[in-house]
Amino acid sequence: MKYKALFLALTSATTATALSAQTAITVYNGNFGVVRDTVPLELQSGVTEQSYSGVTTQLEPESVILRDPSGQVSLSVVEQSYRSDPVDQTKLLQMFEGDTIRFLKIVDGKEVIETGKIIRAPSTVMTTNQYGNTQQRQLDPIVEVDGELITRLPGTPLFPSLGDDSILEPTLSWKLYADRATTIDAQLSYLTGGMTWKSDYNLVLPEKGDQVTMTGWVSIQNNTGTTFEDASIKLIAGDVNKVQNLKADPFGASNDRLMSARAAGAPEVEAKKFDEFHMYALPLETTLRDRETKQVEFVRSEQVQTKKRFIYNGTGGARYHGGLNTNQSYGQNAQPDVAIYREFKNSEANGLGVALPAGKTRFYRMDSDGQLEFTGENVIDHTPKNETVRVYLGNAFDLVGERTRTNFYKHPSRDLIRESFEIEIRNRSEETVTVQVVEPLYRWSNWAIIEHSADYEKTDAQTIEFPVTVKADQIETIRYTVEYTW
Repeated sequence: MKYKALFLALTSATTATALSAQTAITVYNGNFGVVRDTVPLELQSGVTEQSYSGVTTQLEPESVILRDPSGQVSLSVVEQSYRSDPVDQTKLLQMFEGDTIRFLKIVDGKEVIETGKIIRAPSTVMTTNQYGNTQQRQLDPIVEVDGELITRLPGTPLFPSLGDDSILEPTLSWKLYADRATTIDAQLSYLTGGMTWKSDYNLVLPEKGDQVTMTGWVSIQNNTGTTFEDASIKLIAGDVNKVQNLKADPFGASNDRLMSARAAGAPEVEAKKFDEFHMYALPLETTLRDRETKQVEFVRSEQVQTKKRFIYNGTGGARYHGGLNTNQSYGQNAQPDVAIYREFKNSEANGLGVALPAGKTRFYRMDSDGQLEFTGENVIDHTPKNETVRVYLGNAFDLVGERTRTNFYKHPSRDLIRESFEIEIRNRSEETVTVQVVEPLYRWSNWAIIEHSADYEKTDAQTIEFPVTVKADQIETIRYTVEYTW
Protein backbone atom coordinates (compact mmCIF):
# COMPACT_ATOMS: atom_id res chain seq x y z
CA MET A 1 0.00 0.00 0.00
CA LYS A 2 1.36 3.42 -0.91
CA TYR A 3 0.84 6.35 1.42
CA LYS A 4 0.76 9.95 0.23
CA ALA A 5 -0.25 13.22 1.80
CA LEU A 6 -3.72 14.26 0.67
CA PHE A 7 -4.43 17.83 1.67
CA LEU A 8 -8.13 18.63 1.88
CA ALA A 9 -9.08 22.29 1.75
CA LEU A 10 -12.87 22.19 2.08
CA THR A 11 -15.02 25.26 1.52
CA SER A 12 -16.19 25.00 5.12
CA ALA A 13 -12.85 24.06 6.74
CA THR A 14 -9.13 24.04 5.89
CA THR A 15 -7.71 20.92 7.49
CA ALA A 16 -4.99 18.60 6.14
CA THR A 17 -5.44 14.84 6.44
CA ALA A 18 -2.98 12.09 5.43
CA LEU A 19 -4.78 9.39 3.47
CA SER A 20 -3.67 6.35 1.54
CA ALA A 21 -3.74 5.62 -2.16
CA GLN A 22 -2.80 2.42 -3.94
CA THR A 23 -0.87 2.92 -7.15
CA ALA A 24 -0.92 1.03 -10.44
CA ILE A 25 1.48 1.89 -13.26
CA THR A 26 1.54 0.96 -16.95
CA VAL A 27 4.92 1.70 -18.55
CA TYR A 28 5.42 2.10 -22.31
CA ASN A 29 8.58 1.87 -24.44
CA GLY A 30 8.38 5.53 -25.49
CA ASN A 31 9.51 7.18 -22.24
CA PHE A 32 6.05 7.64 -20.77
CA GLY A 33 3.57 5.79 -18.60
CA VAL A 34 0.06 5.83 -17.15
CA VAL A 35 -0.27 6.24 -13.37
CA ARG A 36 -3.48 5.31 -11.55
CA ASP A 37 -4.13 6.21 -7.90
CA THR A 38 -7.13 5.70 -5.64
CA VAL A 39 -7.84 9.10 -4.06
CA PRO A 40 -10.22 9.36 -1.08
CA LEU A 41 -12.37 12.51 -1.44
CA GLU A 42 -14.65 14.20 1.08
CA LEU A 43 -17.15 16.13 -1.01
CA GLN A 44 -19.70 18.76 -0.06
CA SER A 45 -22.82 19.54 -2.01
CA GLY A 46 -21.68 22.15 -4.49
CA VAL A 47 -18.05 23.18 -4.90
CA THR A 48 -15.23 21.62 -2.86
CA GLU A 49 -11.55 22.62 -3.11
CA GLN A 50 -9.09 19.76 -2.72
CA SER A 51 -5.42 19.12 -3.45
CA TYR A 52 -3.47 15.93 -4.00
CA SER A 53 0.31 15.92 -3.64
CA GLY A 54 2.84 13.31 -4.69
CA VAL A 55 2.18 13.17 -8.44
CA THR A 56 5.16 13.18 -10.79
CA THR A 57 7.19 16.19 -11.90
CA GLN A 58 6.54 15.22 -15.55
CA LEU A 59 2.77 14.83 -15.32
CA GLU A 60 0.82 15.94 -18.41
CA PRO A 61 -1.94 18.12 -16.88
CA GLU A 62 -4.26 17.82 -19.88
CA SER A 63 -4.23 14.02 -19.53
CA VAL A 64 -5.60 13.98 -15.94
CA ILE A 65 -8.82 12.03 -15.39
CA LEU A 66 -10.53 12.14 -11.99
CA ARG A 67 -13.69 10.07 -11.73
CA ASP A 68 -15.92 8.12 -9.40
CA PRO A 69 -15.61 4.50 -10.65
CA SER A 70 -18.66 3.46 -8.61
CA GLY A 71 -20.91 6.05 -10.22
CA GLN A 72 -22.38 7.02 -6.83
CA VAL A 73 -22.05 10.76 -7.35
CA SER A 74 -22.10 13.15 -10.28
CA LEU A 75 -18.54 14.53 -10.04
CA SER A 76 -17.29 17.40 -12.22
CA VAL A 77 -13.90 19.11 -12.26
CA VAL A 78 -14.67 22.83 -12.40
CA GLU A 79 -11.03 23.92 -12.28
CA GLN A 80 -7.65 22.18 -12.09
CA SER A 81 -4.17 23.51 -11.25
CA TYR A 82 -0.86 21.65 -11.41
CA ARG A 83 2.29 22.78 -9.62
CA SER A 84 5.51 20.91 -10.34
CA ASP A 85 7.98 23.21 -8.62
CA PRO A 86 8.43 21.75 -5.11
CA VAL A 87 10.99 23.44 -2.92
CA ASP A 88 14.31 21.78 -2.12
CA GLN A 89 17.47 22.86 -0.31
CA THR A 90 18.81 24.80 -3.30
CA LYS A 91 15.52 26.67 -3.80
CA LEU A 92 15.27 27.43 -0.09
CA LEU A 93 18.80 28.83 -0.06
CA GLN A 94 17.87 30.99 -3.05
CA MET A 95 14.70 32.16 -1.27
CA PHE A 96 16.75 33.21 1.81
CA GLU A 97 19.61 34.78 -0.15
CA GLY A 98 20.77 37.88 1.78
CA ASP A 99 19.32 36.60 5.06
CA THR A 100 21.04 35.18 8.13
CA ILE A 101 19.98 31.64 9.07
CA ARG A 102 21.15 28.93 11.43
CA PHE A 103 23.32 25.93 10.47
CA LEU A 104 23.60 22.66 12.38
CA LYS A 105 27.01 20.95 12.47
CA ILE A 106 28.70 18.24 14.53
CA VAL A 107 31.81 19.18 16.54
CA ASP A 108 33.54 16.48 18.60
CA GLY A 109 30.40 14.37 18.43
CA LYS A 110 28.14 17.19 19.67
CA GLU A 111 25.56 19.24 17.82
CA VAL A 112 26.52 22.90 17.44
CA ILE A 113 24.37 25.71 16.04
CA GLU A 114 26.15 28.38 14.00
CA THR A 115 24.69 31.40 12.22
CA GLY A 116 25.68 32.57 8.77
CA LYS A 117 24.51 35.05 6.16
CA ILE A 118 23.76 33.63 2.70
CA ILE A 119 25.67 36.01 0.42
CA ARG A 120 25.09 33.84 -2.67
CA ALA A 121 22.96 30.74 -3.03
CA PRO A 122 24.16 27.83 -5.22
CA SER A 123 22.93 28.16 -8.81
CA THR A 124 23.51 27.12 -12.39
CA VAL A 125 24.47 29.73 -15.00
CA MET A 126 25.01 29.49 -18.74
CA THR A 127 28.35 30.67 -20.09
CA THR A 128 29.89 30.94 -23.57
CA ASN A 129 33.46 29.77 -24.17
CA GLN A 130 35.99 31.21 -26.64
CA TYR A 131 34.63 28.99 -29.41
CA GLY A 132 31.09 30.31 -29.00
CA ASN A 133 29.76 27.12 -27.38
CA THR A 134 27.22 27.47 -24.57
CA GLN A 135 27.77 25.38 -21.46
CA GLN A 136 26.49 25.11 -17.90
CA ARG A 137 28.53 26.33 -14.93
CA GLN A 138 27.75 25.55 -11.31
CA LEU A 139 28.20 28.43 -8.83
CA ASP A 140 29.09 27.40 -5.28
CA PRO A 141 27.33 29.04 -2.32
CA ILE A 142 29.02 31.90 -0.46
CA VAL A 143 28.22 32.20 3.27
CA GLU A 144 29.49 34.86 5.66
CA VAL A 145 30.40 33.40 9.08
CA ASP A 146 32.00 35.59 11.80
CA GLY A 147 32.95 38.24 9.23
CA GLU A 148 34.62 35.74 6.84
CA LEU A 149 33.38 34.39 3.53
CA ILE A 150 33.37 30.64 2.89
CA THR A 151 32.43 28.91 -0.39
CA ARG A 152 30.52 26.04 1.18
CA LEU A 153 27.72 25.52 3.64
CA PRO A 154 29.03 25.56 7.24
CA GLY A 155 26.52 22.85 8.19
CA THR A 156 23.01 21.64 7.55
CA PRO A 157 20.86 24.75 6.95
CA LEU A 158 17.88 25.23 9.29
CA PHE A 159 15.24 27.32 7.52
CA PRO A 160 12.44 29.33 9.14
CA SER A 161 8.87 28.35 8.31
CA LEU A 162 7.85 29.63 4.90
CA GLY A 163 4.33 30.55 5.92
CA ASP A 164 3.10 30.64 2.31
CA ASP A 165 1.73 28.28 -0.31
CA SER A 166 5.11 26.77 -1.24
CA ILE A 167 4.81 23.04 -1.90
CA LEU A 168 7.06 20.16 -0.91
CA GLU A 169 5.80 17.76 -3.62
CA PRO A 170 4.27 18.21 -7.08
CA THR A 171 0.58 18.89 -6.47
CA LEU A 172 -2.74 18.77 -8.29
CA SER A 173 -5.43 21.13 -6.98
CA TRP A 174 -9.09 21.00 -7.98
CA LYS A 175 -12.35 22.77 -7.58
CA LEU A 176 -14.83 19.89 -7.67
CA TYR A 177 -18.60 20.04 -8.03
CA ALA A 178 -20.79 17.29 -6.57
CA ASP A 179 -24.58 17.12 -6.51
CA ARG A 180 -24.52 15.96 -2.88
CA ALA A 181 -22.21 15.62 0.12
CA THR A 182 -20.47 12.24 0.29
CA THR A 183 -17.14 10.42 0.73
CA ILE A 184 -15.83 8.44 -2.23
CA ASP A 185 -12.69 6.69 -3.41
CA ALA A 186 -12.07 8.45 -6.71
CA GLN A 187 -9.76 7.10 -9.40
CA LEU A 188 -7.00 9.45 -10.58
CA SER A 189 -5.30 8.61 -13.88
CA TYR A 190 -2.70 10.60 -15.80
CA LEU A 191 0.07 10.33 -18.36
CA THR A 192 3.60 11.14 -17.28
CA GLY A 193 6.98 11.34 -18.93
CA GLY A 194 10.14 9.97 -17.35
CA MET A 195 9.17 6.28 -17.42
CA THR A 196 10.38 3.65 -19.82
CA TRP A 197 11.33 0.00 -19.99
CA LYS A 198 13.39 -2.27 -22.16
CA SER A 199 14.05 -5.96 -22.50
CA ASP A 200 17.36 -7.82 -22.68
CA TYR A 201 18.03 -11.43 -23.61
CA ASN A 202 20.99 -13.60 -22.63
CA LEU A 203 21.53 -16.76 -24.67
CA VAL A 204 24.16 -19.26 -23.50
CA LEU A 205 25.55 -21.90 -25.85
CA PRO A 206 27.30 -25.06 -24.60
CA GLU A 207 30.91 -25.76 -25.51
CA LYS A 208 29.67 -27.65 -28.58
CA GLY A 209 26.25 -27.56 -30.19
CA ASP A 210 23.59 -24.98 -31.03
CA GLN A 211 20.93 -25.42 -28.30
CA VAL A 212 20.88 -22.42 -25.98
CA THR A 213 19.55 -21.51 -22.56
CA MET A 214 17.66 -18.25 -22.98
CA THR A 215 16.85 -15.78 -20.21
CA GLY A 216 14.90 -12.57 -20.76
CA TRP A 217 14.91 -9.57 -18.44
CA VAL A 218 12.86 -6.39 -18.33
CA SER A 219 14.47 -3.23 -16.95
CA ILE A 220 12.12 -0.47 -15.78
CA GLN A 221 13.50 3.06 -15.37
CA ASN A 222 11.81 5.69 -13.23
CA ASN A 223 12.94 9.30 -13.73
CA THR A 224 9.63 10.95 -12.88
CA GLY A 225 10.81 12.65 -9.69
CA THR A 226 8.44 10.48 -7.63
CA THR A 227 8.84 7.20 -5.75
CA PHE A 228 6.02 4.66 -6.11
CA GLU A 229 5.77 2.30 -3.18
CA ASP A 230 4.17 -1.17 -3.46
CA ALA A 231 2.80 -0.44 -6.93
CA SER A 232 1.33 -2.96 -9.35
CA ILE A 233 3.23 -2.59 -12.62
CA LYS A 234 2.32 -3.50 -16.19
CA LEU A 235 4.43 -3.06 -19.31
CA ILE A 236 3.14 -2.43 -22.84
CA ALA A 237 5.25 -3.69 -25.76
CA GLY A 238 4.61 -2.31 -29.22
CA ASP A 239 4.90 0.88 -31.23
CA VAL A 240 2.19 2.93 -29.55
CA ASN A 241 1.42 6.26 -31.18
CA LYS A 242 1.58 8.80 -28.35
CA VAL A 243 -1.31 10.90 -29.67
CA GLN A 244 -3.89 8.10 -29.71
CA ASN A 245 -6.24 7.49 -26.78
CA LEU A 246 -4.62 5.18 -24.24
CA LYS A 247 -6.82 2.84 -22.23
CA ALA A 248 -5.61 3.21 -18.67
CA ASP A 249 -7.28 0.13 -17.20
CA PRO A 250 -7.15 -2.68 -19.79
CA PHE A 251 -8.51 -5.86 -18.22
CA GLY A 252 -10.29 -8.86 -19.66
CA ALA A 253 -7.89 -9.60 -22.50
CA SER A 254 -7.01 -13.14 -23.48
CA ASN A 255 -4.20 -14.53 -21.34
CA ASP A 256 -1.18 -16.73 -22.04
CA ARG A 257 1.74 -17.67 -19.79
CA LEU A 258 5.32 -17.00 -20.76
CA MET A 259 7.40 -20.14 -20.99
CA SER A 260 9.48 -20.56 -17.86
CA ALA A 261 11.71 -23.22 -16.34
CA ARG A 262 11.50 -21.75 -12.86
CA ALA A 263 10.78 -23.74 -9.77
CA ALA A 264 7.12 -24.67 -9.33
CA GLY A 265 5.15 -22.00 -7.53
CA ALA A 266 7.56 -19.12 -8.25
CA PRO A 267 5.78 -15.89 -9.24
CA GLU A 268 5.81 -15.38 -13.00
CA VAL A 269 5.27 -12.45 -15.32
CA GLU A 270 1.97 -12.77 -17.21
CA ALA A 271 1.63 -11.85 -20.88
CA LYS A 272 -1.69 -10.63 -22.28
CA LYS A 273 -2.77 -9.60 -25.75
CA PHE A 274 -3.98 -6.01 -25.37
CA ASP A 275 -5.53 -4.30 -28.39
CA GLU A 276 -2.79 -4.56 -31.09
CA PHE A 277 0.00 -4.70 -28.51
CA HIS A 278 1.21 -7.03 -25.77
CA MET A 279 1.01 -6.42 -22.04
CA TYR A 280 3.24 -7.91 -19.36
CA ALA A 281 2.08 -7.81 -15.75
CA LEU A 282 4.68 -8.14 -12.99
CA PRO A 283 3.60 -10.84 -10.51
CA LEU A 284 4.32 -8.91 -7.29
CA GLU A 285 3.75 -5.38 -6.10
CA THR A 286 7.01 -3.47 -6.46
CA THR A 287 8.51 -0.30 -4.99
CA LEU A 288 9.89 1.80 -7.83
CA ARG A 289 12.08 4.59 -6.48
CA ASP A 290 12.89 7.79 -8.29
CA ARG A 291 16.01 7.44 -10.49
CA GLU A 292 15.94 3.67 -9.98
CA THR A 293 16.22 0.89 -12.54
CA LYS A 294 14.28 -2.24 -11.55
CA GLN A 295 14.98 -5.57 -13.29
CA VAL A 296 12.69 -8.59 -13.41
CA GLU A 297 13.17 -11.92 -15.19
CA PHE A 298 10.23 -12.53 -17.51
CA VAL A 299 11.15 -15.47 -19.75
CA ARG A 300 13.41 -18.52 -19.44
CA SER A 301 13.86 -21.59 -21.57
CA GLU A 302 16.68 -24.15 -21.64
CA GLN A 303 15.69 -25.81 -24.92
CA VAL A 304 15.95 -23.22 -27.68
CA GLN A 305 17.51 -24.64 -30.82
CA THR A 306 19.50 -22.08 -32.83
CA LYS A 307 21.25 -22.18 -36.18
CA LYS A 308 24.45 -20.45 -37.21
CA ARG A 309 24.40 -18.83 -40.65
CA PHE A 310 27.27 -17.35 -42.65
CA ILE A 311 26.27 -14.65 -45.15
CA TYR A 312 28.46 -12.93 -47.71
CA ASN A 313 27.33 -9.80 -49.55
CA GLY A 314 30.33 -8.54 -51.46
CA THR A 315 28.52 -5.41 -52.72
CA GLY A 316 28.58 -3.90 -49.26
CA GLY A 317 24.80 -3.48 -49.25
CA ALA A 318 24.15 -2.20 -52.78
CA ARG A 319 20.50 -2.31 -53.83
CA TYR A 320 18.09 -1.14 -56.53
CA HIS A 321 16.97 2.45 -55.92
CA GLY A 322 14.31 2.74 -58.63
CA GLY A 323 16.45 4.14 -61.44
CA LEU A 324 18.87 2.84 -64.06
CA ASN A 325 22.41 2.38 -62.70
CA THR A 326 25.25 2.28 -65.23
CA ASN A 327 28.14 3.02 -62.86
CA GLN A 328 30.76 0.33 -63.54
CA SER A 329 32.60 0.80 -60.24
CA TYR A 330 29.41 0.34 -58.22
CA GLY A 331 29.44 -2.77 -55.95
CA GLN A 332 32.93 -3.93 -56.90
CA ASN A 333 34.18 -6.14 -53.98
CA ALA A 334 33.15 -3.54 -51.42
CA GLN A 335 33.00 -6.06 -48.55
CA PRO A 336 35.44 -8.98 -47.97
CA ASP A 337 33.92 -9.99 -44.62
CA VAL A 338 31.60 -12.94 -44.12
CA ALA A 339 28.92 -12.07 -41.57
CA ILE A 340 27.88 -14.38 -38.71
CA TYR A 341 24.20 -14.68 -37.82
CA ARG A 342 22.36 -16.71 -35.20
CA GLU A 343 18.71 -17.47 -35.80
CA PHE A 344 15.99 -19.33 -33.95
CA LYS A 345 12.27 -19.93 -34.37
CA ASN A 346 10.07 -18.29 -31.76
CA SER A 347 7.75 -21.30 -31.57
CA GLU A 348 6.34 -23.46 -28.79
CA ALA A 349 8.02 -26.50 -30.34
CA ASN A 350 11.34 -24.66 -29.93
CA GLY A 351 10.79 -23.91 -26.24
CA LEU A 352 9.36 -20.41 -26.76
CA GLY A 353 6.20 -19.42 -28.67
CA VAL A 354 5.75 -16.11 -26.82
CA ALA A 355 5.64 -12.43 -27.72
CA LEU A 356 9.24 -11.17 -27.44
CA PRO A 357 9.55 -7.38 -26.93
CA ALA A 358 12.29 -5.53 -28.78
CA GLY A 359 15.60 -5.50 -26.96
CA LYS A 360 19.30 -6.27 -26.92
CA THR A 361 20.20 -9.92 -27.42
CA ARG A 362 23.56 -11.21 -26.15
CA PHE A 363 25.15 -14.54 -26.98
CA TYR A 364 27.67 -16.40 -24.83
CA ARG A 365 29.43 -19.75 -25.32
CA MET A 366 30.96 -22.05 -22.73
CA ASP A 367 34.67 -22.59 -23.34
CA SER A 368 36.73 -25.70 -22.52
CA ASP A 369 37.48 -24.28 -19.04
CA GLY A 370 33.79 -24.07 -18.19
CA GLN A 371 33.80 -20.26 -18.44
CA LEU A 372 31.28 -18.17 -20.35
CA GLU A 373 32.74 -16.11 -23.19
CA PHE A 374 30.87 -13.31 -24.96
CA THR A 375 30.38 -13.97 -28.68
CA GLY A 376 28.33 -10.99 -29.85
CA GLU A 377 25.16 -8.98 -29.41
CA ASN A 378 22.59 -7.04 -31.39
CA VAL A 379 19.09 -5.63 -31.11
CA ILE A 380 15.95 -7.49 -32.15
CA ASP A 381 12.60 -5.91 -33.02
CA HIS A 382 9.25 -6.83 -31.45
CA THR A 383 8.81 -10.47 -32.49
CA PRO A 384 5.45 -12.28 -32.35
CA LYS A 385 5.29 -16.02 -31.79
CA ASN A 386 6.07 -18.40 -34.64
CA GLU A 387 8.37 -15.83 -36.30
CA THR A 388 12.12 -16.31 -36.86
CA VAL A 389 14.65 -14.18 -34.97
CA ARG A 390 17.90 -13.50 -36.81
CA VAL A 391 20.75 -11.73 -34.99
CA TYR A 392 23.94 -10.36 -36.57
CA LEU A 393 26.89 -11.17 -34.26
CA GLY A 394 29.97 -10.05 -36.16
CA ASN A 395 32.28 -11.30 -38.93
CA ALA A 396 33.97 -14.68 -39.27
CA PHE A 397 37.74 -14.61 -38.71
CA ASP A 398 38.59 -17.62 -40.93
CA LEU A 399 36.20 -16.93 -43.82
CA VAL A 400 37.00 -14.49 -46.61
CA GLY A 401 34.92 -13.48 -49.60
CA GLU A 402 36.00 -11.80 -52.82
CA ARG A 403 33.67 -10.45 -55.50
CA THR A 404 35.08 -9.62 -58.94
CA ARG A 405 33.28 -8.20 -61.98
CA THR A 406 34.61 -10.15 -64.93
CA ASN A 407 32.56 -8.54 -67.70
CA PHE A 408 30.41 -5.43 -68.26
CA TYR A 409 28.68 -4.74 -71.57
CA LYS A 410 26.19 -2.02 -72.49
CA HIS A 411 24.62 -2.35 -75.93
CA PRO A 412 25.25 0.78 -78.06
CA SER A 413 21.74 0.90 -79.56
CA ARG A 414 19.55 -1.39 -77.47
CA ASP A 415 18.42 -0.89 -73.86
CA LEU A 416 20.55 -3.75 -72.54
CA ILE A 417 23.29 -4.26 -69.96
CA ARG A 418 25.05 -7.59 -69.51
CA GLU A 419 27.24 -8.14 -66.47
CA SER A 420 29.26 -11.12 -65.17
CA PHE A 421 30.65 -11.81 -61.68
CA GLU A 422 32.96 -14.27 -60.00
CA ILE A 423 32.52 -14.77 -56.22
CA GLU A 424 35.23 -16.64 -54.32
CA ILE A 425 34.76 -17.97 -50.77
CA ARG A 426 37.94 -19.00 -48.94
CA ASN A 427 37.55 -21.20 -45.84
CA ARG A 428 40.66 -21.15 -43.64
CA SER A 429 38.98 -22.92 -40.73
CA GLU A 430 39.17 -26.59 -39.74
CA GLU A 431 35.57 -27.48 -40.51
CA THR A 432 33.21 -27.49 -43.48
CA VAL A 433 30.89 -24.47 -43.65
CA THR A 434 28.02 -23.32 -45.85
CA VAL A 435 27.94 -19.65 -46.83
CA GLN A 436 24.91 -17.90 -48.28
CA VAL A 437 26.21 -15.63 -51.04
CA VAL A 438 23.76 -12.76 -51.42
CA GLU A 439 23.74 -10.91 -54.74
CA PRO A 440 21.56 -7.79 -55.10
CA LEU A 441 20.59 -7.08 -58.72
CA TYR A 442 20.72 -3.32 -58.47
CA ARG A 443 20.94 -1.93 -62.04
CA TRP A 444 17.33 -2.20 -63.20
CA SER A 445 14.02 -3.81 -62.23
CA ASN A 446 13.87 -6.16 -65.25
CA TRP A 447 16.62 -8.79 -65.19
CA ALA A 448 17.39 -12.42 -66.13
CA ILE A 449 20.21 -14.78 -65.09
CA ILE A 450 21.49 -16.14 -68.40
CA GLU A 451 24.45 -18.14 -67.06
CA HIS A 452 25.25 -19.59 -63.61
CA SER A 453 27.74 -22.16 -62.32
CA ALA A 454 25.65 -23.12 -59.27
CA ASP A 455 22.00 -23.29 -58.28
CA TYR A 456 20.51 -20.12 -56.83
CA GLU A 457 17.30 -18.98 -55.15
CA LYS A 458 15.40 -15.81 -55.95
CA THR A 459 14.65 -14.36 -52.48
CA ASP A 460 12.89 -11.18 -53.65
CA ALA A 461 12.37 -9.08 -56.78
CA GLN A 462 15.97 -7.78 -56.76
CA THR A 463 17.99 -10.44 -54.90
CA ILE A 464 19.34 -13.93 -55.52
CA GLU A 465 21.28 -16.21 -53.15
CA PHE A 466 23.79 -18.99 -53.82
CA PRO A 467 24.34 -21.56 -51.02
CA VAL A 468 28.06 -22.39 -51.19
CA THR A 469 29.50 -25.30 -49.18
CA VAL A 470 33.25 -24.99 -48.62
CA LYS A 471 35.35 -27.73 -47.07
CA ALA A 472 38.06 -27.01 -44.48
CA ASP A 473 40.98 -25.01 -45.91
CA GLN A 474 39.43 -25.03 -49.39
CA ILE A 475 38.19 -22.43 -51.88
CA GLU A 476 34.92 -22.44 -53.82
CA THR A 477 34.04 -20.13 -56.69
CA ILE A 478 30.68 -19.39 -58.28
CA ARG A 479 30.07 -17.47 -61.51
CA TYR A 480 26.97 -15.95 -63.04
CA THR A 481 25.89 -13.51 -65.73
CA VAL A 482 22.87 -11.23 -65.43
CA GLU A 483 21.18 -9.34 -68.28
CA TYR A 484 19.14 -6.17 -67.72
CA THR A 485 16.67 -4.87 -70.33
CA TRP A 486 14.39 -1.84 -70.29
